[in-house]
Amino acid sequence: MLHFERAANGNVVSPPLPQAAGYVVVIAVGFLIAFIMIFTTHLLKRTAGEDNRTTEMFMTANRSVGTGLTASAVISSWLWSTAMLGSTLVGYNFGVAGPFWFAAGCSPMIVFFALLGIACKLRIPEAHTLLEIVRIRYGTTGHIVWIALCLINNIIAIANMLLGASAAITALTGMHIIAATFLLPVGVILYTFVGGIKATFLTDYFHTFVITIIICFFTIKTFTVPEISSPAGLFDLIVKAGQDHPAIFFGIIHILANFGLVIMDTGFFAKAFSAAPQAVVPGYIIGGIAYFAIPWCLGTLMSFSALGLENTARFPTYPRRMTADEVSNGLVMPYAAYAIAGKGGAVAVLLITFMAVTSTISAQVISVSSIISFDIYRQYFNKAATDRDAIRWSHIGVVFFGLFSAAFSTALYYGNVNLGWTLYMLGVLTCPGIFPTVFTILWKRQSWAAAIISPLLGMATGIAVWLGSAHALYGEITVASTGQTLPCVYGTVASAFSPGLYSVVISLAKPANYDWADFRKEKLSFTRISSAKLQSRIDSKSPVAAVSDYTEDAAKFAKWGKFAAFWAAATFLGHWVLWPLPMYGSRYIFGKEFFVAWIVIAIIWVWCTMLIAGFYPIIDGRKQLQLVYHGLTGKKKANDDESGIETPTSGVLEIKESSRFGN
Repeated sequence: MLHFERAANGNVVSPPLPQAAGYVVVIAVGFLIAFIMIFTTHLLKRTAGEDNRTTEMFMTANRSVGTGLTASAVISSWLWSTAMLGSTLVGYNFGVAGPFWFAAGCSPMIVFFALLGIACKLRIPEAHTLLEIVRIRYGTTGHIVWIALCLINNIIAIANMLLGASAAITALTGMHIIAATFLLPVGVILYTFVGGIKATFLTDYFHTFVITIIICFFTIKTFTVPEISSPAGLFDLIVKAGQDHPAIFFGIIHILANFGLVIMDTGFFAKAFSAAPQAVVPGYIIGGIAYFAIPWCLGTLMSFSALGLENTARFPTYPRRMTADEVSNGLVMPYAAYAIAGKGGAVAVLLITFMAVTSTISAQVISVSSIISFDIYRQYFNKAATDRDAIRWSHIGVVFFGLFSAAFSTALYYGNVNLGWTLYMLGVLTCPGIFPTVFTILWKRQSWAAAIISPLLGMATGIAVWLGSAHALYGEITVASTGQTLPCVYGTVASAFSPGLYSVVISLAKPANYDWADFRKEKLSFTRISSAKLQSRIDSKSPVAAVSDYTEDAAKFAKWGKFAAFWAAATFLGHWVLWPLPMYGSRYIFGKEFFVAWIVIAIIWVWCTMLIAGFYPIIDGRKQLQLVYHGLTGKKKANDDESGIETPTSGVLEIKESSRFGN
C-alpha cells in the first residue's frame, strides 16, 4: 500500500501525485475539454442551426433545452467542488448529521426555483436575466441595487469554489495554489467564450456524468478496505472514533445561504430561461431531488472513512490526527480517498474536483457576462445595441470575470481566508435579496420603496449582527472569530429574514398593485427571421389572436406553477422537517442496523442520480441527436423546416412556437 510521504517531524504531508499531474489535469485536460466543446458547438451550428453569433443562442440556447439536459445542468450547478469537499468537512466535524444537513440545505431551494422559473416564463418570456425583470418593475434605482446584489453573490460563490478546489489540487499534486487558482478558469473561458450557455449545458452533462461515476466507484471501493469491509464495519469504526457535535446550526446556515445563492444567482435564471417551457419544472424538480444524494452519500462515506481510518497506518497523517487548518481547507476527502484507494483515489478526487470547479465556474462566468452585456452595456451605454454588440460584450464579460475571479480568490488566500470561513459566512452576503426577489416575481403588492430599501437595510442588519456577535462572543473581530459557527448563524438569519420583514412593513404602509402584463410591454429579445413568408404571417396576426395564444399558454404555465409549488413544499417538508427534525428533537442515537440502512439508502440514491444524470439527457435528447446524425450524413439540411426561424423571435410567437406541452 502506497502512502503520502511525511517530513521528518511527521507533521507535513507531502502530495501523493507529482506536480506534473496537476498541470496535466488543469491545463491539458482543461484545453481538451474546451476543444471538444468548441468542436461540438461548431457541429451543432452545422447540423442543427444553433448559431452562437446570436444573443438568443449564446445567452439562452434558443430557449429550447430539454428536460434531461436541464436536470443534468441543475445537478451540475450545485455540484460545486465545495459541495463535495464541504460535505465531507462537515461530516468530519459534526458526524452523521453533517452531510445530511448539507444535502438538505441544497435540494429544497433548487426545487423551489422551479416555481420561480415557470413564473418568469409566464410573466416575461423574453427575459435573459433576473435583472431585466427587476429593471422593468422598479426602474433604474432598483436595477442598480440588484446588479450589486447579484455581483456580490457571484463573486462570493466563485471565490468559495476556487479556494476549496485550489487547496485540494495543491494537497494532491503539490501544484502551487496560485497557479491552480489562475489556470482553472482558462479552459472555461475558452469554451464559454465560443459556445455560450449551450456549451455550459453540455459541459455540465459531461462533468456530472463523470463525477457521479467516480462517486459510485467510491461507494464500492470503500467497502473493499479490510478495516471497513461493510457498512456495519464502518459503524464500528465510527463508534470507536466517538464524534458528537451539534450540526443543527450548520444546517440553518447552509439552507439559508443556499437559498441566497440560488435565488440571487443569475445563472439559475439563465438556465431556466434557456429551458423549453415544458422542461423547466420537471428539470428542476428531478435535478434537485437527484442532487440530494451526492453530498449526503459522498460526504457520509468519505468523512466516516477518514474518522475510522485516521488512527491506522493507511491514513496520510498517521499517527497524528488532521489539523484544524487541513480540515478547514477541505482536505478530508482527498486524504480519505487516498487512504481508501491509494494513488487511484487521489487521481479520482483530482478529476472530480477539477470537473466540478470548472463546470460551476462556467455557469458563474456566463451569469456575469449576461449582466455586463444586457444589464450594463445594453441598458446604460448603448440602448440600440445589435446582436453583434451584445455578443462582443458577452465575450468581454466572460474573459473579464474569469480573470477577476482568480485575482479575487488569490487576495482572499493571502488574507488567510479558506474554504471553511467562506462556507460559513457567505450567507451573510448572499441572503438579503431572497425575499425581495421572490416578492418581485410572485407578489404584486411589493412597492418600489420596499424593493430598494429592504435588501440594503437587510444586508446592513446581517453584517452588524454577524460582526457584533463575533465581538461579543470572542472579544475581537478577526477572520478566526467571524468564521465561528454562532456569529455566522446569527448574521445569516438576520440577513435572510429581516429584508422580508422590512419589505412587508414598507409595502403595507403604501402597497403597490403591479400589473403583470407590464412585463411584456418591453421588447427584450433580438429578432432574426429568414422567411419572408413567416414574417408576413407575424405581421398579419391580429392582436386578438395574439392575446388568445398567450392566454392559452399562460393557462398551461399556471398548471406547471401549481405542480412546482407542491413539490417545493413537499421537498422542504421532507428533507428539512419531517425527516431530520424528529430525530434531532428526540436526540436519536444511531444503532448499527439503522446506520446500515442509512448508508444503503444513500448509496442506492446516488446510483439513481448517476443514471439520471448520465442517461436521461441522452434519452430525452434523442431527436436532436438524430438531427445531428442526419445533418452529418446529408439526409437533412440544417434549418430545413417549415418555420424558417434561425433563432426564436420574441413575445407571443416565441411562446407559441416553442411551448409544445405534449411531446
